[in-house]
Amino acid sequence: MKESFLEGLQKITDRCFVQEHMSGHTTFRVGGPAEYYVCPRREQLSEIISLCKAYEVPWLVIGNGSNLLVGDKGISGLVIEMGKEAAKVSVEGNLVKAQAGALLSSVARSAANCGLTGMEFASGIPGTVGGALVMNAGAYGGEIKQIVKRAIVLTPEGEERELTREDLDLGYRHSCIPENQYIVLEAEFELKPGDFTQIEEEMARLRRQRSEKQPLEYPSAGSTFKRPEGYFAGKLIQDAGLRGCRVGDAQVSEKHCGFVINRGEATAEEISQLIRKVQEQVEEYAGVRLETEVRFLGDF
Repeated sequence: MKESFLEGLQKITDRCFVQEHMSGHTTFRVGGPAEYYVCPRREQLSEIISLCKAYEVPWLVIGNGSNLLVGDKGISGLVIEMGKEAAKVSVEGNLVKAQAGALLSSVARSAANCGLTGMEFASGIPGTVGGALVMNAGAYGGEIKQIVKRAIVLTPEGEERELTREDLDLGYRHSCIPENQYIVLEAEFELKPGDFTQIEEEMARLRRQRSEKQPLEYPSAGSTFKRPEGYFAGKLIQDAGLRGCRVGDAQVSEKHCGFVINRGEATAEEISQLIRKVQEQVEEYAGVRLETEVRFLGDF
């Protein structure tokens, strides 16, 4: 059966891999092998999902791997990367249309080059359009909710559906996409005309701020924890005495305590243990249970 499933995948796309190590596809730079791994074009996706259903093979979708922690034992089934093969960006008037695999930085750059403002906040977020919609990504006072006009998704039944901003039910690190098992195919952002020089200056300012305050020199998944209501996660972690705390090569960043980093040789298990330790110690110190922004995938 497995040989037949693989043959089916190979007929659909030549970007098909077996036992593909996820450490090369996540910004944490950890993770064991995916049983199957594909990088399809948008038009191939529906056929791939149908094949998974026919062979009862579990599947999941990733983008740039910037918000994931994949277990050291890897992932059973199929991992679908919506990346470079589905990353077209176009601009028409005040509207920027981008496929799910387009990096936010590339979309923000395209907008800036056309003198469109409103997306500067996203220029340094290390994720794709699809991932940004799934979690309503945001930074420095901006969020996807403010600029998205509509999205095209693939339903579990293999049908394309258009969702408006209201349909997406966007909130803090939330959308309706995961609960409905939708796959983002593309999004359209509505921006405003602006001054190119001012847009460039704002993007440069945010790059400097990000570099000064975040541990960009180490692999990480960005902000590890969601912001608890009425608190800042990094401040709680620091006040609980966890600045620089380590489990193996996993460490709470000394530069920004809201980040768990990989100092070079960390395993997924070490990162997971450190995250749990932070949650437990912060809860003991402040009575607040930190929720992770990071998604845990696969077997640990």
